[in-house]
Amino acid sequence: MSHKRTPRRKAAMAVGGAAALGAAAFLLPHANASQDAGDGGRAPGADGTARTLRATDAPDLDARLRRLLGDTFAGSYYDSGRQQLVVNVVGGDDNVIVQAKKAGAVVRRVANSAAELRAATRTLKAEAAIPGTSWAVDPRTDKILVTADSTVTGAQWDRLRSAVRGLGPGMATLKKSAGTFKTFASGGDAIFSRVQGGSVRCSLGFNVTAAGGSPAFLTAGHCGVAAEKWSDTESGEPTATVDRATFPGEGDFSLVKYDDPGTRAPSEVDTGDGRTVPISRAAEATVGQAVFRMGSTTGLHDGRVTGLDATVNFQSETDPGGVDTVTGLIQTDVCAEPGDSGGPLFTQDGGALGLTSGGSGDCTGGGETFFQPVTTALRATGATLGGGAGGASGGTDDQAGAGDESGAGAAGSGSGSGDEAGSGAGGDPVGEGGDSSAPSDASRSGAADDGSSALTGTR
Repeated sequence: MSHKRTPRRKAAMAVGGAAALGAAAFLLPHANASQDAGDGGRAPGADGTARTLRATDAPDLDARLRRLLGDTFAGSYYDSGRQQLVVNVVGGDDNVIVQAKKAGAVVRRVANSAAELRAATRTLKAEAAIPGTSWAVDPRTDKILVTADSTVTGAQWDRLRSAVRGLGPGMATLKKSAGTFKTFASGGDAIFSRVQGGSVRCSLGFNVTAAGGSPAFLTAGHCGVAAEKWSDTESGEPTATVDRATFPGEGDFSLVKYDDPGTRAPSEVDTGDGRTVPISRAAEATVGQAVFRMGSTTGLHDGRVTGLDATVNFQSETDPGGVDTVTGLIQTDVCAEPGDSGGPLFTQDGGALGLTSGGSGDCTGGGETFFQPVTTALRATGATLGGGAGGASGGTDDQAGAGDESGAGAAGSGSGSGDEAGSGAGGDPVGEGGDSSAPSDASRSGAADDGSSALTGTR
């Protein structure tokens, strides 16, 4: 494995493990033009022509427009087919909207405000926190996408459908998933822990430096709650100890410190084929963005971000009748399987986005998958991305910060900040069992698909 700890011993822990990729190819030297063409081509002009930009530039423009638009801002998404950032607005000063267009965004007037959609997610939490359900705001469709897995039937399905209808027309879409929502904390071959009655296996996410300067890594919170001591081999002695873990509640992340303070853990993702992706910064995810996930069970897979600030209601592993609710997650269509928990979600140019939490389906039939945002985990733990020689300690301001500490079992509240909430004009009534459709399906396009020729995973 190329992602090695090189202290006084030679044991290694790989980011995401070293599983064979099979058909997944890693072709970094042949980066797609949409990632490497500098500013992406056409710049905004005085006439408000929308700017063509790379997916990696979209978060910066998004952040500027949030500040500019204030309460008028109602979410955004990246249209990779047109290589443009689409920004939703509600009402507002026409002059401010003109400024947003001049900044280079496609501005779309919508009906529902971010505050209204946040209120709707709070209603769902109060009325429909049913095991096997999830919801996230989809800025492309002006709706909250509510999903029920295969276990939600009978009275529970009726209760969920009633809650969604009660939100009002044009507010939400309800769909069924063929799989079952679960955390992915079994199987795999990346990091191991012996527990009573067996063992737990997860994937390492990203190496970090803890607030006190000691080397550490991030992984899933449900892995850290399940076991305290972790090793890089199934039968080896522990090499790292959980410092803090959050699950369920406001996130799913653990900070695990290496036992040897001399550990040097470079900031990179091992793709399992002898190559690595240097991780240079923590980044915020954008709806429509192309992303890659590495896991110790299934290797490298790719897909798209489909929602932000997602809430997932997992069936409790300790209480058969209970629910483990996790808020503030990234929703994607990237597949994952048991053992991939904690593994990294990242961009082809080295942006750390998330840690694998759970979802439904597998890498044969696909499904929905949820990730803990890295920026939230860093703020909560006070850690910084990277560590040791070869690490990347620089990056965005989101990497550092002695934010509030979160302990295991912290209670969730609502569905996060809701700043990513998007809204659109009108919309169809609740679609039972149907999927939502974006204004355009350009995010699945080929040639302009950011990352498709530079870093190829298997769906």
